[in-house]
Amino acid sequence: MNYNAKEEDGGGHHSGAGPGVASKSKKPDNTAFKQQRLPAWQPILTAGTVLPAFFIIGLIFIPIGIGIFVTSNNIREYEIDYTGIDSSNPCHKCRDVSWNVTCNCTIDFTLDQPFESNVFMYYGLSNFYQNHRRYVKSRDDSQLNGDKTSLLNPSKECEPYRTNNNLPIAPCGAIANSMFNDSFKLYYVLNNGTKTELTLNKRGIAWWTDKNVKFKNPTGNTSNLAELFKGTTQPLNWQYPVYMLDSADPENNGFINEDFIVWMRTAALPTFRKLYRLIERSNTMQPTLPAGNYSLLISYNYPVKSFDGRKRMILSTISWMGGKNPFLGIAYITVGSICFFLGVVLLIIHHKYGNRNNSADIPN
Repeated sequence: MNYNAKEEDGGGHHSGAGPGVASKSKKPDNTAFKQQRLPAWQPILTAGTVLPAFFIIGLIFIPIGIGIFVTSNNIREYEIDYTGIDSSNPCHKCRDVSWNVTCNCTIDFTLDQPFESNVFMYYGLSNFYQNHRRYVKSRDDSQLNGDKTSLLNPSKECEPYRTNNNLPIAPCGAIANSMFNDSFKLYYVLNNGTKTELTLNKRGIAWWTDKNVKFKNPTGNTSNLAELFKGTTQPLNWQYPVYMLDSADPENNGFINEDFIVWMRTAALPTFRKLYRLIERSNTMQPTLPAGNYSLLISYNYPVKSFDGRKRMILSTISWMGGKNPFLGIAYITVGSICFFLGVVLLIIHHKYGNRNNSADIPN
């Protein structure tokens, strides 16, 4: 019996195969990819390539970081904690408030420096975990998009805030049920004690895509929202139904209420802030909020004592990079400084040991 190497690697005929029928070869195709002949670049790290890279990164990152850090520090920001934990706080009397109970308190404060451009008013919460998995899922996006079927038959993801007294809840879910409902009024106090209320704009605080795409009111033959939401009930912790969220502006009611839309965009961290109002600059010759005395009237409705939370009101301007956040500038400065320092250290080592003759003389 003759030995054939082609038969062993699959290149010959199978035993029993008819004449002229070749077996399929297991050898990879003769291509650059399958035969691993693709061109490759394997850089060799030397002092001439590594040292310039360290110095270039340092010289680029440090100025960028300083610019971002200075820009962030130029943003005006003023924060008031009105939780009322301390007995000296004017809102201490409201700390034990429960849902559907309103307690009013007033906090006076002074701005030492003016706020020149448009001012953004935020409310902030601490120790509130909007990123909990079950909390994030507790909503019905079809219902919020105006689907009539989902309005009367919400998703089971909304349990236990899906129905109440055999009526479907609109909007359903834990996110909507825990909606922030404190309200603020801001006054500028003149030297004679007269208070002037500042205009707080509630339009334009939500994302455009949320306002015009994700959230829609149910459609029907009537423009009466109460009729469109007929057969539903309000969330357990709400004082009013969803079609009465804004009594002053009928166009800002229902699922397209901007305060509601802002709250429904859940935060990633337990300490967060959400946009509440805009204070727009009306006169380019004068600052939006001049330095002086102010008074903040708070309708204290939102209880935070049960989860040891804190509540804040923040006034802030913005820049081309957004709100005040020094982290990015500090990060750039830190990385740039480390790279520059390593470049100097490696340069010293290379200058001291790089030219050393490593070849040893062999004695005779």
